[in-house]
Amino acid sequence: MKTTFSLSDFDFTLPDELIAQHPAAERSASRLLDGRGDAIADRRFADLPDLLLPGDLLVFNDTKVVKARLFGQKLSGGRLELLIERVLSPHLDAGHEVAAHMKVSKKPLPGAMLQMDGGFTATLLGRWPEAHGPLYRFRLSSDPYALMAQHGHVPLPPYITHTDSADDEQRYQTVFAKNPGAVAAPTAALHFDEAMLEKLQARGIARASVTLHVGAGTFQPVKTETIAEHHMHFERFDVPQATHEAIAACKARGGRVVAVGTTTVRALESAAKFGPDCCDTNIFITPGFDFKVVDVLLTNFHLPKSTLMMLVSAFSGHGHIMALYRHAIEARYRFFSYGDAMLLARQAPPAL
Repeated sequence: MKTTFSLSDFDFTLPDELIAQHPAAERSASRLLDGRGDAIADRRFADLPDLLLPGDLLVFNDTKVVKARLFGQKLSGGRLELLIERVLSPHLDAGHEVAAHMKVSKKPLPGAMLQMDGGFTATLLGRWPEAHGPLYRFRLSSDPYALMAQHGHVPLPPYITHTDSADDEQRYQTVFAKNPGAVAAPTAALHFDEAMLEKLQARGIARASVTLHVGAGTFQPVKTETIAEHHMHFERFDVPQATHEAIAACKARGGRVVAVGTTTVRALESAAKFGPDCCDTNIFITPGFDFKVVDVLLTNFHLPKSTLMMLVSAFSGHGHIMALYRHAIEARYRFFSYGDAMLLARQAPPAL
């Protein structure tokens, strides 16, 4: 069994036409690749209640995607784009500061005031979180959340080529989204509609939630062949006490903790690893990781050479995951955020 991995071990060739540009007509109408055992089964997402057991616990990420993409121009007239990664001062009287990515031909200097589409301004204060940080700190002229809601655009992933629409505003959001702050959707949860949630409840499958505000770094490519040299981005998260209690009750009754999406995995395993007081995580889950909480994972298909390919390989085994991806490509599954899903079981730890 291979124990040392390089970036190239997580590569695969994906035909462009398998990258889903739009969601399925109905949320739960997508396909589901059942990869929990050695036998691969092609199913429908509607089959999910029959694949889980009474007493299992589904854990969702209830983050809410904000319309974080804003456009404007420098006083010189050059166009620019901001992608707000984090609202630093969420209260109306706290300065309206945000941390954002900036896309512009020539970076303005600190102190520059930018004229944003919609009539508000953004003043560049410097880099974030430190003097040479990867993001930029801005002060907006009004409440950031209100400005994004009124003037922002849905931050669709870079592999979705169309501009955002009213349909994206609805469908690039889970039906139970509650806590605003994400710039990317927890995409495995996009398959759930109210009818599916009712069927799961009727089957005796419990439900809990975490909040992890997905950052733009989720699309950050790994640039080093030695994966240990990659530095993960930080994301804010919270695992409520009620969820800790639901997990303990699930384990006590012999049920399985089913994480909906890799963001839920990162939140649950971060809390287990770093303690309940941890609220920011840059956990990097690669093969060899010792999972403490999650037993089953529902996830979408991920980008080649991505940290999420490494996470699912750590969870179900590298060889098994690569075989599942080969099958998914041959069977013409739809990939990435608006694509299909797969169900994975945690591999048994190696014998000592």
